[in-house]
Amino acid sequence: MRDIMFEIFEKEQLNDTIFKMVVGAKRVAKNCLPGQFVIVRMDDEGERIPLTICDYDREKGTVTIVFQIVGAETKRMAALNRGDHFRDFVGPLGRPSELCEEDIESLKQKKILFVAGGVGTAPVYPQVKWLQEQGVAADVIVGAKTKDILIMEEEMKAVAGTLYITTDDGSYGRSGMVTKVIQDLVEEGKQYDVCIAIGPMIMMKFVCKLTKELNLPTVVSLNPIMVDGTGMCGACRVLVGGEVKFACVDGPEFDGHLVDFDNAMKRQQQYKTEEGRAMLRLEEGDTHHAAVETAAEPGGAISKTRLRILPCSDRSEPKHKCFS
Repeated sequence: MRDIMFEIFEKEQLNDTIFKMVVGAKRVAKNCLPGQFVIVRMDDEGERIPLTICDYDREKGTVTIVFQIVGAETKRMAALNRGDHFRDFVGPLGRPSELCEEDIESLKQKKILFVAGGVGTAPVYPQVKWLQEQGVAADVIVGAKTKDILIMEEEMKAVAGTLYITTDDGSYGRSGMVTKVIQDLVEEGKQYDVCIAIGPMIMMKFVCKLTKELNLPTVVSLNPIMVDGTGMCGACRVLVGGEVKFACVDGPEFDGHLVDFDNAMKRQQQYKTEEGRAMLRLEEGDTHHAAVETAAEPGGAISKTRLRILPCSDRSEPKHKCFS
């Protein structure tokens, strides 16, 4: 058994369901760039959870992650505290933001707009911060349903050129969806060379629909279901320009105007029943006696499911090998 463990140095609850952690991971911190992600496991029995890198400190050897409780495993993760450890913290994975590969002087001539929705604010932040460090001021739109679930406002304000906050219910900042703010800014005379949108699939879909009409090139960061993070399992398969891509190795960033969002959202729905059953197992413990068998198609899509009732001692969870 390996002795390497990844200690949690800081933990902060950002709202009712979203948490931020600063984790000691020297090699990841040394090599990562904005746009990349990590896969974490709490223990040998834990699921592999992909999380975009929110921030990093090369000198301290730390990486910051932000996650939302969406199922059993992230609920367990939210119970970890400062001084606890992750068993695995694998990365950096995926391709860095294309901005990191561009000539700095060329970047300084561009007008860049970021659009963040909900927890998507976390992966937007390191890109905006990196640009600011290069002398590039990017405008940022951050959207949330209500003021109560808005995250990282002060951090974003410190690195953005201009920050526009909007809430669906009008409880804070501007009123309406992020698409309305984009439209308003254009009508006010703002001109942009590129848009980077990160957030829920449905948000990115409608941002891309609008920016296509505005002839504004748009990059999105996709967050489909992932298992191994190295392109082998096929769970993160997406269609981009009619071609099959894997978000973990070809992305997670893609040309938003070429992404088949309807196909991506349909694939995500296929996994939700498994997440629901995992939550029940966590909450009901030994009183939960249902075990589910699934037959998977090539590429990871669940094609058949059947339910068996088993004694507790006969149930087992699938285990995935972690590369670290």
